[in-house]
Amino acid sequence: MTKPKIALVTGASRGIGLSISQMLVCHGYKVYGISRNPGTCKFTHELFHLMACDLSNSKEIDHFIVNFPEIKDISLLIHNAGLAYFAPVEELSSEKIREMVSLHLTAPMLLTSAFTRSLKQNRGRILFIGSVAGKEISPWGNVYASLKAGIHHFARELFAELRKFGVKVHLIIPDITKTDFYKNLNFEPDEDPNSYLLPNQIAEVIENLIVNDNGWVVPEIQISPELFKLKRKKQN
Repeated sequence: MTKPKIALVTGASRGIGLSISQMLVCHGYKVYGISRNPGTCKFTHELFHLMACDLSNSKEIDHFIVNFPEIKDISLLIHNAGLAYFAPVEELSSEKIREMVSLHLTAPMLLTSAFTRSLKQNRGRILFIGSVAGKEISPWGNVYASLKAGIHHFARELFAELRKFGVKVHLIIPDITKTDFYKNLNFEPDEDPNSYLLPNQIAEVIENLIVNDNGWVVPEIQISPELFKLKRKKQN
């Protein structure tokens, strides 16, 4: 029996991360998923192992890395976890700013540093799920957008650094995607199905990159719905 490839997906219990994980197990990957609350995930599969870790806490990340069961065999690392608080900058609490910085920048950098030696040995891949917000001026999304711009640049730097070692680095930049990302925001995708992406569509793009390995690399892809429409949530 062929030994499954090992993947690590952050934010794997829901949304885009869960769709990516489901796609990977269908292709025979053993997926280790990181989630702050793994008990909320209803998806089960013999190749899917959800592990608890708060990626906004660097001590928990250190503990996770030390105890990761198959670090030498990992061939795919996907940075997907994220959250956003949108508000005028003076209204963002220090706790919310620190949480976003830790989750969007510190955690991906720490995990990448810890796993890169193995990824080099296994000629693996690193994927970053960015955001179109990181390419645009985003009123009230100032901290979130700036952090996404930062992780975009980190991905581009890694592509240049690691390609000579056979490690493929991809930056995926989705536009409006219908997930619970918007549950704490005052706006959300429009009802028009042509105005938003679905998590499985992001997974399909990644599937094409991973499965159809033709010896060349697509370092960056932006995915957008046909139409641009957002709506304000009704105030209670």
